[in-house]
Amino acid sequence: MEKIILIIYFLSLCVLFGFGIHGLILVYFYNKTKKNIIKKPPLQKDLPIVTIQLPMYNEYFVVERIIGAACGIKYPIDKLEIQVLDDSTDDSYDLAKKTVERYKKQGYNIKHIHRVDRSGYKAGALKAGLEVAEGEFVAIFDADFVPDENFLLDTIPYFQDPKVGLVQTRWEHLNEDFSMLTKAQALALDAHFCIEQQVRCKAGFFFSFNGTAGIWRKATIFDAGNWQADTLTEDLDLSYRSQLKGWKFLYLNDITSPAELPEDINSLKIQQFRWTKGAVETAIKLIPKVVKAKLPFKVKLECYAHLTSNIVFPFILLTALLNVPVVLIKNSIDGVDTFYNAMSIFVFATIATFIFYLHGQRAIHLDWRRRLLMFPVFMAGSMGMAVNNTKAIFEAIIGKKTAFIRTPKTGDAQDSSLQRKKYKNHKISGIVIIEILLALYFVAGIILSIYYSELAAIPFQLMFLLGFGAIGFLSLRHAILTVKKQRVRI
Repeated sequence: MEKIILIIYFLSLCVLFGFGIHGLILVYFYNKTKKNIIKKPPLQKDLPIVTIQLPMYNEYFVVERIIGAACGIKYPIDKLEIQVLDDSTDDSYDLAKKTVERYKKQGYNIKHIHRVDRSGYKAGALKAGLEVAEGEFVAIFDADFVPDENFLLDTIPYFQDPKVGLVQTRWEHLNEDFSMLTKAQALALDAHFCIEQQVRCKAGFFFSFNGTAGIWRKATIFDAGNWQADTLTEDLDLSYRSQLKGWKFLYLNDITSPAELPEDINSLKIQQFRWTKGAVETAIKLIPKVVKAKLPFKVKLECYAHLTSNIVFPFILLTALLNVPVVLIKNSIDGVDTFYNAMSIFVFATIATFIFYLHGQRAIHLDWRRRLLMFPVFMAGSMGMAVNNTKAIFEAIIGKKTAFIRTPKTGDAQDSSLQRKKYKNHKISGIVIIEILLALYFVAGIILSIYYSELAAIPFQLMFLLGFGAIGFLSLRHAILTVKKQRVRI
């Protein structure tokens, strides 16, 4: 039994090490390709018709802001159509309709498209809007975004290349400084965009539309089979199907689109669960097609790494659970030091991950050194998300279908009591209980490691303690506070 535990532990560390090395490979390609400039063509005289789609569902706090921002985009008004794709079931519907009517009276070609059944969720809304879209190109913004006024003038010129099917821009963060939670998210997203997206674009790998802040050639969407709702990441799914068809994608790191980050832990969990489950669903759906495609081996290899990257979470959880038994085994059975020393692989994986995020911050921020102080918080948080995201992975593997649950948005300094009423979430789930129990488990693990003088194990056990403890405590606190607020109103 002890040998089985040690082997599983070692293999789990190897998986984490492998994905850490993958991060270093991306850093290598980043340094190799960063001088490759994507030249912007001159703005054409005869601008094409563009449709801006704004999918939303019960987004009361950001409805007016996103519609106003879309209408504020600089583009010939006679060549711009705006679709408010509203699946709302609450008073967000009335607010959206009223706002659309106001801008329509000002001369904008803006339409309020409301669906009652919400079939296909976001993918269904985008598909329904696409069927009646007037534009040759379709820009998409989620409700929590505030697109720059020059977005279309900065992106449309690239479509003069008839092979270009998508142009994606980098996300910026409206509320990055709200808390340590939002700062840690910003650290992760900056690396995703500045390293992953940029490298995959410049090195000729597949990369994904991020669901928002991008613009599509409408013909590309139709050619790839249109929006499909059989995964929770319709953006990743359509992106791969389009590139398998031969369409070229461009990522513009210097063009930014500001958006909100989730401000409470349960909103972040909802978002991460959807992204993780949808990515695995997409991997199951499309990896066979990638295998059969006539693509260079290195492109296929990167596709596999990209589509399967979320499998790190079950192995993080395995490593966490087995860490304490491994300490016991080392101090009760002779001859297992070699296996125990495999823990050094985890150290290399952590160093590789740090280098990856270092490059992500240094690419766009002058104060990148200060921002990197959030790296331990990010790492602990990533470990703490392992239970939530592992559940998402296993649901995807067994084919369990769930609704597309949108991430709650808070908007600009809205009344917090009203926010809680609309976005109430007062369930204490089994996941929260498991997270808190794991935190207590690592309290015992640290005591055990101190007793046996296994000092090398303590930093990782402490990281797991902070990760599971913080995620579990914040989830529990958010649920309890919501319940109290509900009782006060009653």
